[in-house]
Amino acid sequence: MRNRPETSEYDPFFSTYIDQVPDGDILSILAESVEETMTLLATCPEDRERYRYDPGKWSIREVVGHISDAERLYAYRTLHLARADPSPLPGMNPLVWAGSSNASDRPLSHLVEELAAVRAATVRLVSSFDEAIWRATGVAGGRPFTVRSLAYVIAGHEIHHRSVLEERYLDGL
Repeated sequence: MRNRPETSEYDPFFSTYIDQVPDGDILSILAESVEETMTLLATCPEDRERYRYDPGKWSIREVVGHISDAERLYAYRTLHLARADPSPLPGMNPLVWAGSSNASDRPLSHLVEELAAVRAATVRLVSSFDEAIWRATGVAGGRPFTVRSLAYVIAGHEIHHRSVLEERYLDGL
């Protein structure tokens, strides 16, 4: 059941993330993918951590803070569905969350450590699921999901933002 979710298991908006996840075991992908992001971020000079490629765009620090925040949210949604809670979950406005975070005031090294801890907790959580839990369904942000699709959203969201970091923030370093 850990293979790629069917398109009926999630809202089409999230195909942006799910389509970026390579084939393979999602637990391995989750564990290995964050290592690639951390390796990329290790190349960022300290004087570039606040860099924005355009006015109004997030800094590198804020992107990393957003990845952690979103993963926490998606992991909570995963847990909520896994525990068969029928109540719908609210959505998330990433611009409000980013504007309320203090990521821009924290060293990138701290944000990367936090991301590693968040991912370790996510991997530990999803590795505990049996086949029935992977198929569990629910609604979050007004959109349908399965537990399996949320695991892919988590991986794909991070991969998406790693690509943005590579292409728009750290290209040429």
